[in-house]
Amino acid sequence: MTPARLARATALASAAAVPALAALHAAPVISTFGPLRNAAMPRLSGRGRPDHVALTFDDGPDHLSTPRFLDFLDARGLRATFFLLGSMLARSPGLAKEMAAAGHEIGVHGWHHRPLLLRGPRAAHDDLARVRDAVADVTGRPPVLFRPPYGVMSTAAHVACRRLGLAPVLWTCWGEDWRRRATPRSVEHTVLKDLRGGGTILLHDSDCTSATGSWRTTLAALPRILDTCQERGWQVGPLSEHGVPGLPTGGAGRGLG
Repeated sequence: MTPARLARATALASAAAVPALAALHAAPVISTFGPLRNAAMPRLSGRGRPDHVALTFDDGPDHLSTPRFLDFLDARGLRATFFLLGSMLARSPGLAKEMAAAGHEIGVHGWHHRPLLLRGPRAAHDDLARVRDAVADVTGRPPVLFRPPYGVMSTAAHVACRRLGLAPVLWTCWGEDWRRRATPRSVEHTVLKDLRGGGTILLHDSDCTSATGSWRTTLAALPRILDTCQERGWQVGPLSEHGVPGLPTGGAGRGLG
């Protein structure tokens, strides 16, 4: 084969490989489809023991809103899991330290709230490592849980998690509390219509990536959500106490019913 033909064949092979690599990178996106994930991927969904509900929050720590959630949870005698953004942690490290000291479980949500599908293996690894190390420096304990922005995983993110000792966890139900049109009633209804014993709730303690002031809606919806859990005989606490098979534990205090 002449050098020209070899170069042409190599170029064609490379061009044909690009779509295959892209498909491999994006394959985990299928887990974004909630009904399929909940049915076929219990660990990724955060499916725990049937008498318990995991309460989780994304996008903090926010010095304007997170303290309100901490005060509310403390008054109820509850602990939760908070998935932190590194960019927010850098602004309020003292608040993150306070959260951990209060017994809440700290997970990572990426440095910035950007889709992982747009990042290759090195960028995904560096992003997760950066926020993992920042959480460990502030709280004194390396985090073990990761929730991807928008709930979208990629192959590169799975590989990075494996190398960094992080376990990805999504959710079984959410409140759609980030929407501008959300109300306390709509958040409550959206959570409870899909909530079952063993479920994991996703809410937000910050509006840094949501509609302005949406955290107030979330906070107002929490009492009825928690009251309903109690009425149904479910304890509420962090993921570390949720009993998800194969999920690492650590970094949280007690969760009370």
